[in-house]
Amino acid sequence: MTEPQSSELHLDALEATQVLTPSVVGKARGALLTIAVFEAVKGFAAIAASLGLLSLAHRDVRRLAYALIGHFHLDPEAHYPQLLIEAADWVATSNVYSIFALALAYAVIRLAEAYGLWKDRAWAEWLAALSGALYLPLELSHLIKHPTTINACVLIGNLAVVIFMVFRLKMRNNEAEFEAPPLKGSSP
Repeated sequence: MTEPQSSELHLDALEATQVLTPSVVGKARGALLTIAVFEAVKGFAAIAASLGLLSLAHRDVRRLAYALIGHFHLDPEAHYPQLLIEAADWVATSNVYSIFALALAYAVIRLAEAYGLWKDRAWAEWLAALSGALYLPLELSHLIKHPTTINACVLIGNLAVVIFMVFRLKMRNNEAEFEAPPLKGSSP
């Protein structure tokens, strides 16, 4: 019995790839679109939050916080009302316009990433992988300090997105290598 030729093995691998590719690509495309929608939601939420913050620029935020606490008949010394008062103090002492500019820049990046992922662009996959990877150490540190189910889910979800984007980028690289014409003078 003779062994199959190298080209026959390559043809078998090619046929297997062609058979498996549609289902893998279809599922990967759905996940990519889901991530794109999530990034767009984050971008629009950042715009809404920054506009809300900007509306507080020339107001007495501490007085508004106490009025809100009084309206709902809450104890100003309780935990959550204290958090609201601390946030109001932070807003009052911060440069609201700088925060607005940073939030707007964040929103533009998220919306550009969402557009690129929706259009299946490699640069957006790179951006998603890198930006997601930047958050992982912070999320891990936060999970260690405050171990909650939500913090664990955020870390796992972000890690899944980074792994998925790396997987997509490797798939792109493999496709590019497969479709590239052989170098001149090289043998099969």
